[in-house]
Amino acid sequence: MTRESSLRTVAALALLSVTTMASADPPDSDVPTVVVSGSPLSDDPDRIATTVDVVDRDQILRSGGASLADALNDVPGVTGTSFAAGASRPVIRGFDSNRVRVLEDGVGSFDVSDVGPDHGVPIDPLSATRVEVVRGAATLRYGSQAIGGVVNAVNNRVPIEPAEKPFLGELTGSYATNSNSRQGGAQVDGGIGSFAFHADGFDRRTDDYDIPGGTMSNSFFSGDGYAAGGSYFFGRDNESRIGAGAVHYDSKYGMPGGDTFIDMKQTKQMLRSSFAVGAGALHTVTVDGGYADYAHSEIDPATGEAIATFKDNEWESRAEGLFGPVGPFSTAALGVQAQKRNFSALGEGAEYLQPTTTRSEAAFGFAEAPLTGRTRLQIGARVESVHIDGTPASDVATSRKFTPVSGSVGVLFDATPTVSLGATFTSAARAPAQTELFARGPHDGPGTFETGASTLDMERANSLDALIRVREEKFRVDGALWAAKFDHYIYGALSGRTCDEEGVCAEDSSGALKELNYTQLGALFWGAEAKLGYELLEIASGHVHAEALADYVRAKLDDGAGNVPRIPPYHLGAGLSWANTAFDASFLVKYNGRQTDTGIAETQTGGFTSVDAQLGWRPLPHNPDFELLAIGRNLTDSTQRNAIALNKDEVILPGRDVRLVVRAAF
Repeated sequence: MTRESSLRTVAALALLSVTTMASADPPDSDVPTVVVSGSPLSDDPDRIATTVDVVDRDQILRSGGASLADALNDVPGVTGTSFAAGASRPVIRGFDSNRVRVLEDGVGSFDVSDVGPDHGVPIDPLSATRVEVVRGAATLRYGSQAIGGVVNAVNNRVPIEPAEKPFLGELTGSYATNSNSRQGGAQVDGGIGSFAFHADGFDRRTDDYDIPGGTMSNSFFSGDGYAAGGSYFFGRDNESRIGAGAVHYDSKYGMPGGDTFIDMKQTKQMLRSSFAVGAGALHTVTVDGGYADYAHSEIDPATGEAIATFKDNEWESRAEGLFGPVGPFSTAALGVQAQKRNFSALGEGAEYLQPTTTRSEAAFGFAEAPLTGRTRLQIGARVESVHIDGTPASDVATSRKFTPVSGSVGVLFDATPTVSLGATFTSAARAPAQTELFARGPHDGPGTFETGASTLDMERANSLDALIRVREEKFRVDGALWAAKFDHYIYGALSGRTCDEEGVCAEDSSGALKELNYTQLGALFWGAEAKLGYELLEIASGHVHAEALADYVRAKLDDGAGNVPRIPPYHLGAGLSWANTAFDASFLVKYNGRQTDTGIAETQTGGFTSVDAQLGWRPLPHNPDFELLAIGRNLTDSTQRNAIALNKDEVILPGRDVRLVVRAAF
């Protein structure tokens, strides 16, 4: 089946039965945060029986990093791989790579960041209105590769609401001392009649960053991108829409501690549409999709030639339909999704992974039913068909088929008008990914010699997630306790041996590459997350708030096999903030714990304390959208290493950094 015919098939199925994605405005201090990726049934994260976090536009600008993981640095339970300035993929509750889906407006990021930690995600935070993090049962909506969580960058590149004004814009620029960082961005939104449009662009340049006592060699980053899109609104009250957009992304970034660098390019097209049906119980139908050509080359700076090139040609389409009351359910949703991915590698990359093709089709559903006036039942299910073709180390072309079936049952109870309790049980299955099945050689970026196992079974996680939310006038709490028992957990196990480029391995450090073999075993994960906010004072000069955060995750393999490798340590943080109409200021002290529960052949990682602060000034009373910011990161210039990074023994994270930012909206 061709890509075009598959897209038409999914769209046709949508017209029969499928669900909608909730539309959303940017978060605002005076209205509830709206979430598009948490559930097809509700756009309010406080009405979902799973944990949802949202980082808004102001927080993104203050983070200043080149990756989505940088923007999520202060979200409990979320860390980043931080392999390079241009390659830091989000890690949720210790789950990374093939268990965390990274999306842009609900559609895949279409890259190879799941193939290796040295590969970046071609979504720059400067282009996002907000970034959402979803854990637990709601991830069933996005496929078996989202078993650990979803990170969704939300923007307005294809408008989903009619334009409020003919023209709105934003300009941002910043300079940072640590790496001589220069970055700028612009966004424009507007509309004429029933048409709405959007355009944006960014440019970011950094030198090698400073570390305590020196400079981290080959840690530079440069990147730029641009996008444009438009939508046409029609029907009663403009409730229906159809739109499209195009995005281009370029970046170059070094491999810290080495000498090679990556040159990445992606061009992507997106479709976003929604139709108000109003036929019986069926309210709306939404069809979204995307297609992208991605490539990156690993460049030898001495010759300027590509050592290895990785290519990804990928498309995805999803169709959803939202229903009103049906039988015992107050609202329900049904959906279908289809994806196809053609991956290939050239040069030395072909020694690591031969071409693969991954296809998947899925159907999913969600429903909510009131049990009492204060208790709601939320259920979800997904059936998926996954077909992966590749060539393992045996050089025998291999085709594997899997049928992951997943389901969830959750209860949300409003114990009081301000306190909600929730519990969700999920049984989710995941098909092995291409690297886990077919890796077969040296991967110079992370410095590993990897061997997949083409006979791997599906893994299944049976998990229980309990949460508490408190929404008092001056007091907010979000807390979660969770556990997940895995059958056939798939992981890359370091053997302790080193290998040369030909795969000759020895029990010493004579080889340049660490031997890593994909295998599977039962595993148990458990942990907790909490975030607290409290208004200490409300005085004429402003509001004073206190905040605290904490997270913990522990993961052990069955049969006495030790610890799951590359698990983040615990984190504890606390800070104060003050704000009025003209000024705001805040600081956060965060302790990253020592990681001693390491996997085989992993070294322990020391703990460290990071002190961050920021000061904002809005000098124009008639224009509060003109803002000047001074932001400090790692102000104590502490030495920091990331416990989950494969290159942590060679790479130190950035030292003290002071960033100056100007933002103007008009």
